Amino acid sequence: MDWKTVNFDWNHARAFLVTAELGSLSAAAKALNSSQPTLSRQVNALEKQLKVALFERVGKGLELTPSGVELAECVKSMGNAAAHLSLTASGKSELLEGSVCISASESMAAYELPAIISKLRRLEPKITIELVASNASSDLKCREADIAIRSYRPEQLDLIAKKIRDDHFYLYAAHSYLSSIANPQTLSDFNRADFIGPSDFQQIMSMLNQRGLRLTPANFPITTSNHTVYWELVKQGVGVGFIQDHLVQLTDNVKKVLPELGYFSTELWLVTHRELRTNRRIQYVFEFLSKELSN
Repeated sequence: MDWKTVNFDWNHARAFLVTAELGSLSAAAKALNSSQPTLSRQVNALEKQLKVALFERVGKGLELTPSGVELAECVKSMGNAAAHLSLTASGKSELLEGSVCISASESMAAYELPAIISKLRRLEPKITIELVASNASSDLKCREADIAIRSYRPEQLDLIAKKIRDDHFYLYAAHSYLSSIANPQTLSDFNRADFIGPSDFQQIMSMLNQRGLRLTPANFPITTSNHTVYWELVKQGVGVGFIQDHLVQLTDNVKKVLPELGYFSTELWLVTHRELRTNRRIQYVFEFLSKELSN
């Protein structure tokens, strides 16, 4: 069948493609922020329209039929073409007005970008900003964002990336927490302290132990994957945590501890799609962010 001659409902086609890529309706529903019954109805409607079976159930998962494989390639190709057309059209805009979508981590979006965006709006009030606060990487090629602020260098050749700075994270704790554990002074004193970790804290624990501590999972009674919540837990005296120096400047109720252990370092990169770099509005915001985040 020549799939490109079929008049698709693109909501149905998208539901099919994401299900095909993830292998289950439940995973696809989660990725699309939808419900499993809704996706099931959309896929069934597409199968009914095309009069072919696109999936067959294997165990608890789904596998594409030969027709499904063929359609998946076609839908993916057509989606890429549509995204490319959108990027090209956006890239030719010369107006210094309109919307720019910026993707950044939760802590960056909460603590550093508001002041920068406020300054940008004063200078260019016709530029509106959509700020996506997420620790997941936005897909710039699919226009999930126009500009992304990331802690790593992207590898895709069709992205333009600029390194802004190195961020250093040291161990900090609230004065109230240090007082509650008799103000530890030595490395061994901190072996009895509570540490706040990410959801997967094993790597952090291993790194700290390599630097002289003797921590066990019992030293990590609180974990969170949300950076903003992590910082608030440290400020409220729940335990010791790695905090970026920039954030510490915003409060005086925390203290750097064990500076002899050194710091954990990440890079800060500003990223946009190559074709959007010719868009005057996005280019302006890109350079503005570069300057402000470098200060």
